[in-house]
Amino acid sequence: MHIIESGNVAAATGVKLARAQVIAAYPITPQTPLTEKLSEFVESGQLQAQYIPVESEHSAMAVCIAATSAGARSFTATSANGLLYMNEQLHWAVGARLPIVMCVANRGVGAPWTVWNDQQDTIAQRDVGWIQLYANDHQQIIDTVIKAFKLAQTVSIPVMVCYDGYLLSHTYMPFEQPAQELVDGFLPSFAPRHFLDPNNPGNFNTVTLPDIRPGVDGTMMPGYIEIRHNLQRDLRAAIDVYGDIDRDFARTFGRGGCPFVEQYRCDDAEFVAVAIGSLSYQLRDVIDILRESGMRIGVVGVQMYRPFPSQAIVEALSGRKCVVVFEKALSYGNQGALYADIKAALYPIGQRPQVHNYILGLGGREIKTAQLLDALTLSCTAPDSFGDEPRWIGLKLQE
Repeated sequence: MHIIESGNVAAATGVKLARAQVIAAYPITPQTPLTEKLSEFVESGQLQAQYIPVESEHSAMAVCIAATSAGARSFTATSANGLLYMNEQLHWAVGARLPIVMCVANRGVGAPWTVWNDQQDTIAQRDVGWIQLYANDHQQIIDTVIKAFKLAQTVSIPVMVCYDGYLLSHTYMPFEQPAQELVDGFLPSFAPRHFLDPNNPGNFNTVTLPDIRPGVDGTMMPGYIEIRHNLQRDLRAAIDVYGDIDRDFARTFGRGGCPFVEQYRCDDAEFVAVAIGSLSYQLRDVIDILRESGMRIGVVGVQMYRPFPSQAIVEALSGRKCVVVFEKALSYGNQGALYADIKAALYPIGQRPQVHNYILGLGGREIKTAQLLDALTLSCTAPDSFGDEPRWIGLKLQE
């Protein structure tokens, strides 16, 4: 069934179809309509779940941690400073290996205060250990939410599903709502590996000593560093797991096939623009214009950012003359985070392209087609003229 609705409703519909059992809700723009829609689903009986309004984002994640530890499929959503307020609990959720799913409607971070879109909130949390998946339109939002629940449950690692505030959260687009029976066949009932069970008592997340030690049955148990090593190992393995899940999704629903990066007009491209989120779709119009002028150029949209899909990046970008990375966030004091990750992935290969970095759209600053055209034309006609510092698009005043 096709419907026309907002990106937030697409996300809420995906949560409903996934049969989440506990919803922790705290409002923050531009995420608020998502949890409001879920409250309607619960109140109307369309979703059999406990809807728990809390006093803060920190508490929202605490509720998800408790609910998942007790064996329930849990969900929450947030944006911007709300995500940052969760930071301590984000580390706890992944360290406890809890398969929580959370949507983040990307928004700039204060101070100074802004309610408009960029991606600094989730990029700033890229190293907490959560899997990060990004959606480019409403169909990808609902599909990615459903896949995220299966991925989290399979690898016992929490997942963020990220999409641009306002540009996707509040705009209306048509998308297909899958049939509930198909989702039930794709997504197994929630069965966490470890949860609180009065019939099988145990200790969870107690103080861990630096070295390995025997457990109550005499078996040697990992110390802190082994636990962190295992998380890193399983995060890297989650790349292949998500590829398998996407193929299963495509067989079931007829959509998918690009779990890591989504390419547009890249088959013969000498130059490639790279972005995360809806900007990668905006760039398609720019690429079409440049193609008409004879430039062989394409677009790559990065859809899985953590764990970083290095092999997919190399396959998409090796052999090109120039790669131009556009980012609505940066690693302060260094450069664009995606730019740095792409350079690191390409470093070992023999035919490395030139890689350029542009920062744009922070705090909702308008991104104009003419600006993207100028940036790509400059990068592709003079690829050797750039240094390693990012260039900024859309600055009005400069000291």
